[in-house]
Parts: sequence; C-alpha cells; structure tokens
Amino acid sequence: MKFIKIGDKTINLEKLHGIIDKIIEMRQNGFSQQEVASRFKVDRSFVSRLESLGEVRKGGNIAVVGFPIKNKEELEMLFREWGVNFTLLLSEKERLNLAENMSGVELFNMVMDLIAKIQSHDVIIFLGSDKRSQLVEAIFDRDIITINIGHSPLTEDVYVDPQIVKEILNSLKG
Repeated sequence: MKFIKIGDKTINLEKLHGIIDKIIEMRQNGFSQQEVASRFKVDRSFVSRLESLGEVRKGGNIAVVGFPIKNKEELEMLFREWGVNFTLLLSEKERLNLAENMSGVELFNMVMDLIAKIQSHDVIIFLGSDKRSQLVEAIFDRDIITINIGHSPLTEDVYVDPQIVKEILNSLKG
C-alpha cells in the first residue's frame, strides 16, 4: 500500500485510485452521475468534475510525435489521411543523426522550436517509451495521449500497430 501525508491526513493512494476506477467503470456501464454519486456518497458535481479532468477534447488541431518508430512511413500516411496537422516521427537512426550532426546550441534551439510548434495544437499524441511519455506530459499543458511503445531506454525501432492509432484518431475526430 502507498500512503502519503497531506497536512494532518494520511491518504491511501491505492484505495483512492481504486474508488476513482470504480466510479469511472460505473459511468462507463451506463449508471447516471447521480447514481454513482449516491453509491460513493459524493456530490453529483464531483463525478462530473472527475470526468472533466480526464476528458480529451474532440476535434481541434492534432500533433503527433514519436520515436523510435519502425513503420514510420505507414503511420505518416495514416496521419495525412486523417488530417493530422503536425507529425514528427523518427527512427532511432534519424534521432541519433540529429543529435550527432548538430551542435548543442543548434539542437537546443531546434527542440525549443519544436516545443513551440507542438504547444500550439489542441491535442498531442505521443508514441514513445515510458520515461519519454512522462517527460512529454510534464512539458506540455495540453491534452496528451500517450502510446507507450516500450520500456526506456529504447535502442531499436518499434512497430506501432496502426489499428491502435486509428482508434485514437476516430475517438478524437468523432
């Protein structure tokens, strides 16, 4: 069990996460916000706000960033077909070449420019390792959808199932 202290209170994080999971599961299974609120002895507005915290904005501009991607061309074509506004997919070789062929200042400036471009989009889809996913979520104040393609460090290109990507795009464009 994982406990944390907040002021005078000791919070059981596993219990809290379990309750939130049950609330969302009940809503997914068709229970009304009021029914769920009554079951967990909370206000209906709490259930509504909880849903809002996790809601992914539909429509809008979408940016996709991912590395190291084996089926890069296939995914780029898919993103073009779906009208994705910005795509940056790199193989491991391309990623390493970028780092090796630029000075530290050039690389830093390029990364800052990319962050600014990506930040202008409503939704960001990131395909990368677990650690890189956490970093991207910390950098951007946008809706981030992460597709974890493996455990860090990834040193070889990874095949990403286009069907998973299509399902995400369908839910965003729906």
